[in-house]
Amino acid sequence: MANRMPSDRASGLLDLRDKLRAFAAERDWDQFHSPKNLAMALSVEAAELLEHFQWISEAQSASLPSSTLDEVREEMADVLLYLVRLADRLEVDLLDAAAGKLAINAKKYPAEIVRGSSRKYTKR
Repeated sequence: MANRMPSDRASGLLDLRDKLRAFAAERDWDQFHSPKNLAMALSVEAAELLEHFQWISEAQSASLPSSTLDEVREEMADVLLYLVRLADRLEVDLLDAAAGKLAINAKKYPAEIVRGSSRKYTKR
């Protein structure tokens, strides 16, 4: 994330970034937090999140038992933490990137054309 004055919407993300920087620095982990390593760790955590949904039905996935939801919450947090750390190391403003991607997707998937369809934009 670029170092600039935070808006209200970004301040929480910037606080998290700063806490992650401090956490890694206190443990001398910056040496291990290359973009490659962080991207790999992010992928591993995303796979651990996915494990909770493997082999269950759509209905079961929408109403997880509280113990499973607690585990899913932790995996989601791991994914977020690695994503924020990766964005920091690459100086990517996640909120700007997400807004830009949302605008791109709005053009790829115009609501009046794709409403109710899960087909990829190249398959319309």
